Amino acid sequence: MALHTTRTFQTFLKLAFAGVLGASLVAGEAGAEQKQPSPGSAKAIFGSVSLPNQGAAQPFGFYAKGCMSGAVALPVDGPTWQTMRLSRNRRWGNPAMISLLERLSRDAAQYDGWPGLLVGDISQPRGGPMFNGHASHQIGLDADVWLTPMPAHPLSIEERETLPFTTMLQKNAFLTINPNVWTESRARLLMRAASYPQVERIFVNPAIKKKMCDTWTGDRTNLGKLRPIYGHDSHFHIRIKCPPGTTSCKPQAPVPADDGCGKPLAWWFTKEPWAPPKPPKPGTKPVKPREVMVSDLPNACSSVLAAPSVDSIQAATFGPGAPAIAPMAVMPAAASDDALPDIGPVPDDKPSGE
Repeated sequence: MALHTTRTFQTFLKLAFAGVLGASLVAGEAGAEQKQPSPGSAKAIFGSVSLPNQGAAQPFGFYAKGCMSGAVALPVDGPTWQTMRLSRNRRWGNPAMISLLERLSRDAAQYDGWPGLLVGDISQPRGGPMFNGHASHQIGLDADVWLTPMPAHPLSIEERETLPFTTMLQKNAFLTINPNVWTESRARLLMRAASYPQVERIFVNPAIKKKMCDTWTGDRTNLGKLRPIYGHDSHFHIRIKCPPGTTSCKPQAPVPADDGCGKPLAWWFTKEPWAPPKPPKPGTKPVKPREVMVSDLPNACSSVLAAPSVDSIQAATFGPGAPAIAPMAVMPAAASDDALPDIGPVPDDKPSGE
């Protein structure tokens, strides 16, 4: 991978021992409120794996139901990016995704006035369902990028775990962008990300999508890739296409050819998306959701779990021959209300009084 500089590796050495400290910082009330997965569930099993498997890079299944082989890690630090929430151990992805993030960070810094990316969750070392935070991100082709610009200084371990998210929404106003926070550089960053042909779609808050529809005056060819969804008011979610030749990857239907600024967007500004679920009919027995098991995933995922691990985190980040250091501890814990499923109502986004 490009731009793996000496400074990057030195910073990685300093931060690779951060797991235990990071765990203590993020395991607060939000983490305590999470329901622990059953020991034999896919969430528990994939979440307990700290290193990727040896073998060729390959996504198996769908973005929200699968796993991945041969993952590589985005380095903790790069010239134009820093990774966040290290204790989650979710900076793993298909090489195509890692390459895309590095390129976006460089291009946005060079052309769009964006100083660098703060990168959130990509995927677990072997993908699969996560303990919390996402329904997708399972095959290494999804990544979250904060709408907070990278600071000029390298963030400390504590800052990476505790730095708050910055919402683009105006407080006490339904789906309204805060003009004191939103900037044209953020708009340029989103359209830069959408410009790459391998990017399939980018999930943003409906208010952000509307802002882009109302104000973007440049080329609108890729505006339709910005898809409105619950949450996503402080970060955007990049999803790339199945890499060429990956027959085991299930693609998503392409986005419509228009700019996405019509009826589908208007629906988000009605009461329907935010209405509470209808109560069950009297006498209806509640159905308890069944946890996803490894057997529910593509057959190859069992082999991915059983495959031998790479030698170390640094080998999967910088390539063979990197000096050996202790692996980073894994601490799956929610750090904020952003650690909610990708699809589902976010209470803070609901219209007041509902």
